Amino acid sequence: MSKTRRISYLTAAVSAIALAAAACGAPEDEDNSRGEVPEEAKDCANYEQFGSFDGETVTILGSIRDQEADEMMAAWKFFEDCTGVDIAYEGTGEFEADMKVRVDGGNAPDIALFPQPGLMSSFKDDLVPASEDVTALATEGWSEDWLNYGTIDGTLYAAPNSSNAKSFIWYSPTFFSENNYEVPTTWDDLIALSDTIAESGTTPWCAGFESGGATGWPGTDWIEDIVLRESTDTYDQWVAHEIPFNSPEIVSAFDKAGSVLLNEDYVFNGTDTISATAFQEAGWPILDGDCAFYRMASFYGAMWPEGTNVAEDGDVFAFQFPETNEGDNTMLVGGEFVAAFSDTDATEATRQYLASEVYHNARLQTGPWSTAHQGVDPNNATTPINVLATEILTNPDVTVRFDGSDLMPGEVGASSFWTGIVQWVDGDKDSQQVADDIEASWPQ
Repeated sequence: MSKTRRISYLTAAVSAIALAAAACGAPEDEDNSRGEVPEEAKDCANYEQFGSFDGETVTILGSIRDQEADEMMAAWKFFEDCTGVDIAYEGTGEFEADMKVRVDGGNAPDIALFPQPGLMSSFKDDLVPASEDVTALATEGWSEDWLNYGTIDGTLYAAPNSSNAKSFIWYSPTFFSENNYEVPTTWDDLIALSDTIAESGTTPWCAGFESGGATGWPGTDWIEDIVLRESTDTYDQWVAHEIPFNSPEIVSAFDKAGSVLLNEDYVFNGTDTISATAFQEAGWPILDGDCAFYRMASFYGAMWPEGTNVAEDGDVFAFQFPETNEGDNTMLVGGEFVAAFSDTDATEATRQYLASEVYHNARLQTGPWSTAHQGVDPNNATTPINVLATEILTNPDVTVRFDGSDLMPGEVGASSFWTGIVQWVDGDKDSQQVADDIEASWPQ
């Protein structure tokens, strides 16, 4: 089970630019329950490039459900109306299992929105490679880092869809202003500020790893962020198992995370509460001044209590996880990829549309969402935190790496890594023991 899928309905919102062209009699939007479609997206001139179809159906399977699914469908409604394509979308809470059953049974969807590149690659023999047109749109829209995650054995199979900024630390701008604190830009600055806050009588950090059957995943993000900031080469080798999980560099990352998460002077309510504290509410004590920091992705902007002002000068906001090496600019990311099992003309048209600036601009205006597509304007994001996330995600100077546990085999990334991080934070095993156990679980 992918953590990207688990939190997809809370993905951070991002921006859009206006779609230009004179109106050409697009159909009226009669379904207002699926998000607010911008007027510009109703112009059929924007869809002529994708062709014309007479009621042909394209099936899409994804992990996106509920309100986010409604907002996604609202974004492509006028593609359907203007081209004649009927998109039959189905969201499932058991995406990985359902994909295997359907593909094995010869009932694969035309398109699947894969939240895990590693899972997608396991279906390589059944996938349709990206056409020249889809490849051109993807190459124009995304950085090489992103395209690599949609590529299998040198061939592009899938353009990216949504993009989540994960390397964020939440804080209270008011608390910082009242105490003349500055946002730290390096790890050393972060630890020095944590010490200062602790000495002042406020607990520096909140933390929570509880997530039902997926308990532990917030802790894996800590390790991934630290490994990434120590060395992108090491990160790449680690997730590909070119170096063992229990390599000294990885054990060191656990120890570095432990300087925060295993520090009784740092953690609100004590380190022994972390694994039992629900990640959804773990950051809320910031609002009461009970802690100063909470590490969690940009999607967390949608999880604060109703009425919370999430803004740079509001109740809470976030800053980018500090770098270890001067000059680095890195971001841990998640997202989905648009892969196809069918090569019909209608499927091809839909793939092109989902890879286009037209779709990403429309989708960004129908509800909370983020994308790394280079054709969007971050200032059109629906909330300040989404402006920040989009600025980072669309900045070609930012080095992105996909969530490590989502790239690892399921036996590791969605099992032994989760359980191991809980044993570690509970004090049952030390860094070396946990890393050794996880390495032993890696499939041969």
